[in-house]
Amino acid sequence: GNECTQEGSGSPSLCISLCDGALLKLLAGYTLCGSHQEMWGSHDPFVHEIIRFSLSCRGLTLMMQVLFNLLIPDHTADAFSPPRPPPSSLGDHIAELLLRGLGRWDAEHFLFIAEHGYEYEHNTAFFPLLPMVITGLARGPLLPLAGVLTLRSRLLLSSALLNCACSTLAAVFLYLLGRMTLQSRRTAFLAALLFCMSPISVFMTVAYSESLFAMATFSGLWQLQKNRLLAGSALLSLATAARSNGLVNAGFLVHSGMKVFLQPSGRCGPLMKRLCGIFIMILPFAVFQGYCYYRFCFPSFGEGHLPEELIQLAKDKGYRVRGEPAPVWCSYHFPLAYSHIQSEYWGVGLFRYFQLRQIPNFLLATPVIFLGICATFRYISSNMVLCSTLGLWNVRKKDNYGFYGPQVFVYVAQLFFLTAFGALCMHVQTFFSLVQVVTRLLFSSCPVLLWFCSHMIEENEPWIWGLQRNKEASNPVVRLLRAWNSLQTRTQILLGYFLGYWVIGTALHVNFLPWT
Repeated sequence: GNECTQEGSGSPSLCISLCDGALLKLLAGYTLCGSHQEMWGSHDPFVHEIIRFSLSCRGLTLMMQVLFNLLIPDHTADAFSPPRPPPSSLGDHIAELLLRGLGRWDAEHFLFIAEHGYEYEHNTAFFPLLPMVITGLARGPLLPLAGVLTLRSRLLLSSALLNCACSTLAAVFLYLLGRMTLQSRRTAFLAALLFCMSPISVFMTVAYSESLFAMATFSGLWQLQKNRLLAGSALLSLATAARSNGLVNAGFLVHSGMKVFLQPSGRCGPLMKRLCGIFIMILPFAVFQGYCYYRFCFPSFGEGHLPEELIQLAKDKGYRVRGEPAPVWCSYHFPLAYSHIQSEYWGVGLFRYFQLRQIPNFLLATPVIFLGICATFRYISSNMVLCSTLGLWNVRKKDNYGFYGPQVFVYVAQLFFLTAFGALCMHVQTFFSLVQVVTRLLFSSCPVLLWFCSHMIEENEPWIWGLQRNKEASNPVVRLLRAWNSLQTRTQILLGYFLGYWVIGTALHVNFLPWT
């Protein structure tokens, strides 16, 4: 777009400045591709502002979870809660006070796996990348704290540090991806800032895998957009190692491969590169399913003995433990633990949520599904010819940039697929759980959802960028919040949704209330 270039930055506090510089260095080392300025621009003020705003949002979330834990009593939830000894040292008491809200609901599974491994069958629904990383941090860099912190406390601390870093990097990579795809720095910048305060903010902070997954996904898609297939596939394979829906990212290379195949001068070389990339993306899923097969279908596989209190928990709750007679899925033609566990324990399946007693909840639906439908409908309405060809042939348009540009098609297709899957196949025990599972799925996977929100705000509030050409990368989200009373109703609803889910979700989740 014809946007003025802003350089320089404001005067941040010393703490944020140090984190800012450290994350910029981490960015340079993480991408491992291209020169420093080519990657993200050391003088790009938008990157610095994204880092500052993201760290501020994560810090605010951590403070909110401490406050809500002190003010609201924990709900007695029927959730996975393995026994553990009470805090024994002053350090553990402090860690319990400040970080206990990070270990609720699914976080208990990740922390249990990090400490004990995959001992219960239903734990295999949770992929290994996050437990591996936080275990490495807790037993590596944080090992000197073993004298004052137990392993559980170090795991909570490592997950907090990891997710603060990963969510910030994810926001930066979302900006870089949007800047290249949309060819609009401002729309990409606003989208990245919205991601920092998104409805899944609490899950980007607690011991869940969303931050790690989003970072790997957005960075991998950015590399694919730059036609760096090997780097992109490697990063997206990390996404698959973090969450199963990382497999959907293979669709980007499938679509790219179809475009290459349909070209008159199509060659085998580019097609083989894409096939190799798809293999790399799928490999972590296949390896993990193989591990689960040998772990539970061959009782003698692996070493170690399950503590007596965990064996008793399995008896009380009916958990299947390693070493018992082989599970039924071991005899399947394709013995995939994941599909069986999702169906057996979580009720995932086509139309399995569609029950008469769930109709009122489903009619209430979820804002994120509505956003996904609106984004898809508006894009298709503006690109009828392009969408009719599935984006496989180039279509001439006046405007080839912005939300309606042709490069956005494949991201809209990803959003449509995941929205349909979330609405039709996911089944959970409560409406609030449905809302959050689908919300987590879409906001951590689909960059176009945030680009659409950014595009809508720019349409409704064209004044947010102003006419000044100063050197400060002022934060448009802050300007919007300060001008709340003068905002269009649609903008207030959208920002209210983001802020409401952030605050209410944090209060509910950290007290074992139904926000999972």
